[in-house]
Amino acid sequence: RVSLVVTETVDAGLFGEGIVESLIHAWEHLLLQPKPKNQDVSTGDYGRVIPASATIFGMAVECKEIRRHHRVGTQEVAGVRLSNSVPFFSPTYASAGSEETVEPYTTEKLSRIPGGYVPLTEPCQVMTVDFNNLQELKSLAARKPWKLSLPVTEGGILDAIVVWFVLQLDDEHALSTSPSEETCWEQAVYPVQGLLDYSVKSGDTVTMEVCCQDCYLKIQKISSLTSECGMDCSDRDDTQSLGNEAELCNALAGLQTTSKQDGNGQVCVLESTEIALLNNVAYHECFKAAMGKVLLSLNPSKDLQSMDVDGHGSGMNLQESQNKSSLDVAADPLYILDVSEGFSILPIIAGKLGPVRAYSSIEKEQHQAALNVISEANHFPKETLEFWLSHLEDESAVLQRPKSDKLWSIIILDVIETSGLIQQEVMEKAAISRCLLHSGGKIFPQYVLVYGMLVESESLLLESAVQGTEPTLGFNIAPFINQFKVPVRVYLDLSMLPCLPLSKPAELLRLDLMNPLLNTSSREVKVRICKSGQVTAIPFWYHIHLDEDHSLNTSDESSHWKQAAVVLDDPIQVQVGDELVLDVQHHKSNISITVKR
Repeated sequence: RVSLVVTETVDAGLFGEGIVESLIHAWEHLLLQPKPKNQDVSTGDYGRVIPASATIFGMAVECKEIRRHHRVGTQEVAGVRLSNSVPFFSPTYASAGSEETVEPYTTEKLSRIPGGYVPLTEPCQVMTVDFNNLQELKSLAARKPWKLSLPVTEGGILDAIVVWFVLQLDDEHALSTSPSEETCWEQAVYPVQGLLDYSVKSGDTVTMEVCCQDCYLKIQKISSLTSECGMDCSDRDDTQSLGNEAELCNALAGLQTTSKQDGNGQVCVLESTEIALLNNVAYHECFKAAMGKVLLSLNPSKDLQSMDVDGHGSGMNLQESQNKSSLDVAADPLYILDVSEGFSILPIIAGKLGPVRAYSSIEKEQHQAALNVISEANHFPKETLEFWLSHLEDESAVLQRPKSDKLWSIIILDVIETSGLIQQEVMEKAAISRCLLHSGGKIFPQYVLVYGMLVESESLLLESAVQGTEPTLGFNIAPFINQFKVPVRVYLDLSMLPCLPLSKPAELLRLDLMNPLLNTSSREVKVRICKSGQVTAIPFWYHIHLDEDHSLNTSDESSHWKQAAVVLDDPIQVQVGDELVLDVQHHKSNISITVKR
């Protein structure tokens, strides 16, 4: 057996990479007996683990960026009312009640989060774990959940509990992953969801339940107690009252999720990017305006407003317009197909604009049910919204005619992934879509412009490849690890990237979905240097033009898209006034950029 095991199997939530299970196995099958307490034994005779122990800390924070990715913050999007009977949750919330092992947290580098964060409580110790104690490791997963209460020190909106740890390697050396430290670890984030009221004020208490089920650190049943309520409950055992309050909040949250008219409580779990998209007002308003323009041009006799089946107009109007249009709809509705990825309410927005048949390509039953509830809440005629995949025999052939004798008036494609890259096969999809359009019909977006700029960014360099032998204490590790580096970094937040812009943004490419003759698959772009420095990377983003008047910028702060960057193998030293030539290539949805003097 061996006397020392060294392991670094820790993630942002400490236990997520299986350190507990691995060390239980190591103590049982690999290591010598641990050092007995208070006994001096010569080093070779006992087993030990590095890291020796860890302490986990947590605090409650307000953070707009976390909020917009985990809670739908609006009741109405581009004229579509989101029904109260469909509460939306992100996957971290769903994992709390589910049997399957889902990571119960997401991760963020808080020091770089757009818009920053505000601590609402002091940091508090969540738990400690001794990696040199087999019994303690074994009892972790079986340990009963315990309550934690954090006094609120700063009023605000309760958005998340943020967790980090201090890893005690031995008696002298420790590593901390706290938000104030620059390390390669992010912090674990437990978004707060399912409360009726998220506001807290100084003197309130944030309560939660902690457990290590499935050897994951789980923080659940997060709620807040007002100071008044705390006073009322003060004559009872403190933990007792907290338990009741947390249970009450859970019961209320449960009520919210089961208030659906037909009684079968229904929640809708969306990816965090899908929630951020629902919160992106500009995106939906832009699509609404562009779709309205196309529908009006194809159906000029209709006054689109009269079809706003919202009941905002007078009852008489609604009745008349329904009578007038029911014949027209039956005779000749316009067909709209939304093939964008994930959960999209664009078909419902389209359905409110006039006599249309809107087809959604949503796959998940839970999402289809939610869309149906929303369309009912907006008084839609049943046939306005249909699920396209249920009409298809072969799901791989999504792009085909709505009916043998009909064509589409609008086809909505997803051109950009949330990661900041171009969707695979999007130009091929556009080519098929062009053949399926009614005359005067449009693909959205009609074209996309790629923008980029030259920057100096030390952090992008350090995160893309091992730099020299100094970080690895003189060992020559770089050549081996750097074989696996990727040329393009994705999921970047350009607004928070530590970098120095060395040029103005420049248009690099045009991807035209409606007019392939205007496409550029390769281009040389001259870029003038406006600040001296070292060019290390070229971040890029997109302007998505639905038509000439309506466009979306994927680098806007309300955008649900992230940005990407090409990182150069060898940085280039530049002076103000220099001109560099960028050779930009677009091949099968991949963009490559090389820099020439």
